[in-house]
Amino acid sequence: KPLPFGQLRTNHMFLMNYSEGEWRNPRIVPYGPIPLSPGAMCLHYGQTLFEGVKGFKHDDGEIYTFRADQNAERLNHSADILCMPQIPVDLQLDALHRLIDVERDWCPSMPQSSLYVRPFMFATEDALGVRPSREYIYCIMLSPSGAYYSGGFSKAIRLLVTQKYHRAVSGGTGTSKTGGNYVASLKPAEYAHSFNAAQVLYLSADNSTIEEVGSMNHYHVLKDGTFIIPEFNDTILRSVTSLSVLELGDAGVIKARQEVIRIADFLEGIQNGEIVEAGGFGTAAVVSPVGEYVFEDGSVIKLNDGKVGEHSKKLYELY
Repeated sequence: KPLPFGQLRTNHMFLMNYSEGEWRNPRIVPYGPIPLSPGAMCLHYGQTLFEGVKGFKHDDGEIYTFRADQNAERLNHSADILCMPQIPVDLQLDALHRLIDVERDWCPSMPQSSLYVRPFMFATEDALGVRPSREYIYCIMLSPSGAYYSGGFSKAIRLLVTQKYHRAVSGGTGTSKTGGNYVASLKPAEYAHSFNAAQVLYLSADNSTIEEVGSMNHYHVLKDGTFIIPEFNDTILRSVTSLSVLELGDAGVIKARQEVIRIADFLEGIQNGEIVEAGGFGTAAVVSPVGEYVFEDGSVIKLNDGKVGEHSKKLYELY
């Protein structure tokens, strides 16, 4: 039976409290409920954020996290946008590694599996005025997980292209990993499922350019093997996986760059054969090939006959 994504829990979690301007009482405790006041500000005004990191068991028996320092820095970026306190990167990494060390026997080693690490922070002050909380909890939990999408890497997914929904607006919280951005994606995802699509491909507010998918950044591949990622702006979450792919491009390992991608040009590129593959990059999804784009009129455009392409496969194996 395949290992599910995000359903299992290990025996322990890390907790730390913030009050009176500083982080206090870092500790590893048994996994379980966290007491919370009904007036906790996270429940009323959405001061929550989270990250996602993966740990992999290597041949030497050790568990290696993938660029967790980048996620720690992004957590602080989200915290700044949400008026939440910063957590020193070294402290985040120390907590993460200590917890993984306690729970190392939980790390799976089967193909397409990992120890998924979920750090998160939320406001706990019992107050009903609309302002930043003065108290917070930071927690890290672990989940032995398989592939994010049920078909794993070997099955290309379908995306819905729609002008009905948009993920974020300029000047908002688009570049933060906050719960509010994800709850806003649930209704569009339900809409996508009605078209047998896994997710929505979000367009810009004026419906002219490609932005991202609900759970990952988007990419496409030109016939010369170049990976193209939409240029980051203040409505796109900067995926650590996307940044890593761009660094591979800078190092000459692959060909990769960013561009502003007009949806009309993208569709034309598929039809004339200039674009041969597409997919998404993300911590949970890793490299997730897209085989079909469906539209609200029911029409479908296929890439690579709806199958996983060779360039995406090589990049996934490199990852």
